Amino acid sequence: QVQLVESGGGLVQAGGSLRLSCAVSGRTFSSYAMGWFRQAPGKEREFVATTSWSGGSEYYAYYADSVKGRFTISRDAKNTVSLQMNRLQHEEKAVYYCAASRGGTYWDIESYDVWGQGTQVTVSS
Repeated sequence: QVQLVESGGGLVQAGGSLRLSCAVSGRTFSSYAMGWFRQAPGKEREFVATTSWSGGSEYYAYYADSVKGRFTISRDAKNTVSLQMNRLQHEEKAVYYCAASRGGTYWDIESYDVWGQGTQVTVSS
């Protein structure tokens, strides 16, 4: 079983940057696709980004249209998945969740089996 713990949230001004990290424990880390979702107050949880392990040293990353070119998801051999967020916008204030998936549609919340507790990101205008 995989366990996830997020960190790195906080307060940032609009236009600023934050880097979120997700510490992953569990011996089957390499077989999971890892994703980031976010949930703003009063809204449904939405897909932000995902990275899948395709084998070897390469992996693929997919992003929500709203964050393409500003956010970057990455994972390393030390069992950490990160989300670099640049040019943050006020409306991106939300709780950000790390999640692990054994397969399925990458943007579909139902494809993710394990979730972290979330980390709050607040963007001041």
